[in-house]
Amino acid sequence: MDIPALLAHLPARLSAIPIYWATRAPDAPALHEGGRSWTYAQLQHSVKSATQLLRQLDVRAGDRLMVVGENCALQVALIFACASIDAWIVNVNARLSAREIDTIAGHCSARRLLFLAGASPEAAAHAARLGAASATVDGMGELLAGESNDAAIAEATVPGNEQVAALIYTTGTTGQSKGVMLTHRNLLFIAAVSSTLRGLTCSDRAYGVLPISHVYGLASVALGTLYAGAALYLVPRFSVDGLLSALKDDGLTIVQGVPAMYAKLLQTLGGADTPLPTRLRFAYAGGSPLAPSLKHDVEKLLGTALHNGYGMTESAPTISQTRLDAPRRDDSVGMPIPGVEVRVVDVAGLDVAPGEPGELWIRGPNIMAGYYREPAMTAATMRDGGWLNTGDMARQEPDGALFIVGRTKELIIRSGFNVYPLEVETALNAHPCVVQSAVVGRTLDDGNEDVIAYVELDPRQPASVAQLQAWLAQTLSPYKCPSAIIVMDALPAAATGKILKGQLRQMAQNAR
Repeated sequence: MDIPALLAHLPARLSAIPIYWATRAPDAPALHEGGRSWTYAQLQHSVKSATQLLRQLDVRAGDRLMVVGENCALQVALIFACASIDAWIVNVNARLSAREIDTIAGHCSARRLLFLAGASPEAAAHAARLGAASATVDGMGELLAGESNDAAIAEATVPGNEQVAALIYTTGTTGQSKGVMLTHRNLLFIAAVSSTLRGLTCSDRAYGVLPISHVYGLASVALGTLYAGAALYLVPRFSVDGLLSALKDDGLTIVQGVPAMYAKLLQTLGGADTPLPTRLRFAYAGGSPLAPSLKHDVEKLLGTALHNGYGMTESAPTISQTRLDAPRRDDSVGMPIPGVEVRVVDVAGLDVAPGEPGELWIRGPNIMAGYYREPAMTAATMRDGGWLNTGDMARQEPDGALFIVGRTKELIIRSGFNVYPLEVETALNAHPCVVQSAVVGRTLDDGNEDVIAYVELDPRQPASVAQLQAWLAQTLSPYKCPSAIIVMDALPAAATGKILKGQLRQMAQNAR
């Protein structure tokens, strides 16, 4: 892939995507939602209508426009409309609490809040609480608009595609939620590389269940699909029945999800013994670690390779992924994507030997513009030469494949030994009765730490805590085995499916 040429030909704004396909293939299917569908010409018509509405609502270049909702066609149209007037889109999942919604709106000083109530009862409730009024986008229907924030100050615009396009608030699974500034260049680069590596064509049908309020759902799934002129099947939230119906009735060719989604699918179907008839070319997993045992079972069930990848909000998000022509059977997150450089370094910032673990630094066209209104936090993450410290521990094998060892901040120091939760979680998730697990540290009075594991079990084949402890004792050193294993009906998770470890860590500390 010729990265310099790709970068040179990227458009200036995300809004160029529907314009291009509306001109080149106006009648090609672009979006599907429930029983409705839109061609690229119809999508662009609604983008123009949404752009006119934003101007009527006095949304200016450099303003932050906060859109509260769940995956729907109207959300996609607003992303492109926002881009066309140089405003920043701030997509927020409607299932956040009132406090979380208000905190984000206050931090970004949103000019307007728009609520997409048609696909989300929670969005309707937020709109009612804040007294939002009805407005319409032609071809897509009603939304609810909050009052104008006259105190909002518009940010300066930047020429070319270095203008900020989206402000994405992280889920705060391990700490403070932060607003990540991603430029048009960041997002267009990932959309272009993602669609190219996946070999997307106009005949592909991609499942759009990952929240567009999250960077994976926005950049890789939604923008990556539409950049290639393919069709995006939008779903507001995941259900096993919904996925099975889409595989059967909609002829999906691509499914992208998180490991928890695939685990729920296997749990509901009772395993992988009866493969599903599908038209899938491939499936992808990302957003959290993928256990080799889960990967094997999903591939058996779907009859195609389950590819793995790795990324973060600050890298828009993709850093690495396994190759379509070289699927792997281990837990590697694949090779760095073209255009992205990686370093694995020690505590002094010096490169470690191949195969040795260290902190992962990355550099490329996908690196964020920074954390909004948090210059000190931005400086603490960036390194000289344009490198971003991911905060993850990794190792890179001589062939270039990356393996994630764990998060630096999640490291548990137990009696002087380092314990990475990911290793313990991988061992737990390999047990046939475990749906998913999360491991956290609990600080003791002497400064030592306990290893605490939370697990979600398959109710049809429960295991005792003693059985799980015995299972771990077969594969882990004694100091890595949890002091306690706590069974929960369901682990707390964000809308993306990512487990909220911050909540679990607090629970563990409170239960000392």
